[in-house]
Amino acid sequence: MLLTQARLFDEPQLPSLCLENIDKNTGDTPAAEGFTDIDLDTLVAVLERDTLGVREVCLFGAVVRWAESETQRQHLQPTAENKRRVLGRALGLIRFPLMTIEEFAAGPAQSAILTDREVVSLFLHFTVNPKPRVEFIDRPRCCLRGKECSITRFGQVESRWGYSGTSDRIRFSVNRRIFVVGFGLYGSIHGPTDYQVNIQIIHTDSNTVLGQNETGFSCDGSAATFRVMFKEPVEILPNVNYTACTTLKGPDSHYGTKGLRKVTHESVVTGTKTCFSFCYAAGNNNGTSVEDGQIPEVIFYT
Repeated sequence: MLLTQARLFDEPQLPSLCLENIDKNTGDTPAAEGFTDIDLDTLVAVLERDTLGVREVCLFGAVVRWAESETQRQHLQPTAENKRRVLGRALGLIRFPLMTIEEFAAGPAQSAILTDREVVSLFLHFTVNPKPRVEFIDRPRCCLRGKECSITRFGQVESRWGYSGTSDRIRFSVNRRIFVVGFGLYGSIHGPTDYQVNIQIIHTDSNTVLGQNETGFSCDGSAATFRVMFKEPVEILPNVNYTACTTLKGPDSHYGTKGLRKVTHESVVTGTKTCFSFCYAAGNNNGTSVEDGQIPEVIFYT
């Protein structure tokens, strides 16, 4: 409500303070007293943010509650059609592709707020490769501020790396707290190709999966890396062992050689150094090691 008032009276500093507080406490915001009383422009200002720390299915539930209140304010029947109408451009700011297929099926798909065409296109996005284009944003909400960073652990690219269902794995640790948002992976040596891939980060000592995504990516046949992102950032604590894991389905790819045991990223702005240490992940690793293999890049925020 304070954000609504601040925007109404064109108060310059207060809106940014309100939005930063919403970022930090996004999980509590939809349940807050007065949430369903805000105006559409304020709702849009919140939903546009990349830094909200909440699952997308929770945001959808919140905007549905807001729409129910708004239909009452406009003396409309609370039908799905009217809820969609009052939501307007706010509906397009829900990042449905970030939901799991189970979350989408149990909630939005049955809400009747989305059109049949939108539901079908989203189900196809969840289940097939190559993924069809959807009208909703698929960029992760990082819950993070600052600039995206990445490190490359190989000095050279070579051809041919095969896949037979075994995961490529490499262990790593970092000297400071970061949030990993994805990996850069090598693609096909045979020209433009689509891959299916499962990416994971595992807490090595407990074997707990901290983050994963079952997705796909398209490559162009070059020796470049191709981004594959987690649906939510994965917190990495200093001096703790983690295992980066990718399971690809597709043809032979490029791979990296002349790998480095230690890679340091230095912030241009602050000079802060983030030091990655890589070591061999014993067991089934499809041949990936410190020296050779897949998972050439780690994409992260500090």
